[in-house]
Amino acid sequence: MAAVARRLGVAPSTLRTWDRRYGLGPSRHTDGKHRRYCAADIGRLELMQRALLRGASTAEAARYALQQMPKSFGAAPEIAAQPLPPPAEQLSAAQNGAAARRLRAAAVALDGRAVQQTLDDAIGSAGVLDAWEGVIAPVLDACGAGWPGAPAGVEVQAMLSECVLAAVVRATPVLDHPRNQRPVLLSRVPDEQDALSLHVLAAGLAARRIGSQLFGLPLPGPALSAAVRRSSPAAVVLWADRAGNADPELFPEVSRGGLRSRLFAAGPGWRAPELPDRVEQLSGLRTAADRIEYVLVGK
Repeated sequence: MAAVARRLGVAPSTLRTWDRRYGLGPSRHTDGKHRRYCAADIGRLELMQRALLRGASTAEAARYALQQMPKSFGAAPEIAAQPLPPPAEQLSAAQNGAAARRLRAAAVALDGRAVQQTLDDAIGSAGVLDAWEGVIAPVLDACGAGWPGAPAGVEVQAMLSECVLAAVVRATPVLDHPRNQRPVLLSRVPDEQDALSLHVLAAGLAARRIGSQLFGLPLPGPALSAAVRRSSPAAVVLWADRAGNADPELFPEVSRGGLRSRLFAAGPGWRAPELPDRVEQLSGLRTAADRIEYVLVGK
């Protein structure tokens, strides 16, 4: 049960309550008195959770889940981790390499126009997430580490980062009718310096018509809690690059008052053993976009 609860982002006691009140418990019997969740059981719980995230009452959400997947749905194998959908078609390694070399050369020359054109071409050809993984992130990483034989000073890194941010913001559409009724709140933790990864995630979600509310400036804990209470987001994503900034106590603070929001810890700064039970760790921007889309709208 603990593994299922962590996957759904709820407490084990919540699963027991849903079983007792609404009959949404495990149906697979094993030796002795134990029962195990099967794939159909998990599917019903995920349908219920999406209804809750859209504002339904617990009873309404349970009724909806049982209507969509009745208990007579049939036997199903024991639950296993759902495979992630295949990524969108990506640029070839050769194309990525050529674009990265152009981007690097333009950055070293401090040619902002060429940097912006290269970024727009890469994003326009492959989308923000693919361009980030194949072209932008490798060049930023190399710039931060220093390029042999090239003057990759602070001014180069600053100009390149600003151009990337501008290009990603340009590529983020304003959604008239997002697929999620309540937004995804994206914020970096206090003292975290770089918001670029969050902007990339917001753009990747927007490309899937998932609406988000991004706070580019790091909010202190009380302000972040107030933002969560006022916006009632369907999900809260806190980004941390450095372990020293990743305080797991932020999650209980932002989720006070019984707020129905999925909680996600994103970025390399988080350590899974330190996270509260309701918090799911996300590794990588594409994985984060895939998982948030699946949790909120099921696709």
